[in-house]
Amino acid sequence: MSVNTFFWFDSDAEEAATRYTALIPNSRIVEVTRHPDGTAFFVAIELDGHPYTLMNGGPGHPFTDAASIQVNVDTQAEVDRLWDALVDGGAPGPCGWLTDRYGLSWQIVPAALPALLNAADPTKAGAVAITLRSMTKLDIKVLQDAYENA
Repeated sequence: MSVNTFFWFDSDAEEAATRYTALIPNSRIVEVTRHPDGTAFFVAIELDGHPYTLMNGGPGHPFTDAASIQVNVDTQAEVDRLWDALVDGGAPGPCGWLTDRYGLSWQIVPAALPALLNAADPTKAGAVAITLRSMTKLDIKVLQDAYENA
């Protein structure tokens, strides 16, 4: 048995696969299944070792923010790099979410965030949550300052 996330694209699955695997370390295109005319039908990829299948299925099944890819990163430099690259041609969203140029939603999350939100002191955790809700791209220093100054 294996579990795989599957995304339906209109027509840009191969382009998206190339972009995603270039941005996320430890990623690769595994296989491309093509139509007789040579265009991609299915594109199997791994993003940091996690399997995904992208399909060019045509219009009629747009992405929503009800499903997203969450990327946890250690540094602000990684937050900035991924956020800036993925939001290019897309749109920022609240709380570290964005929609990329293909309409797929992503969350770029600092690894420190869960500890800040799960603080034993509810005042500190609440201050972080309030600050988080005011952000688009997440800023680790601002979140840590909210925690420390609560």
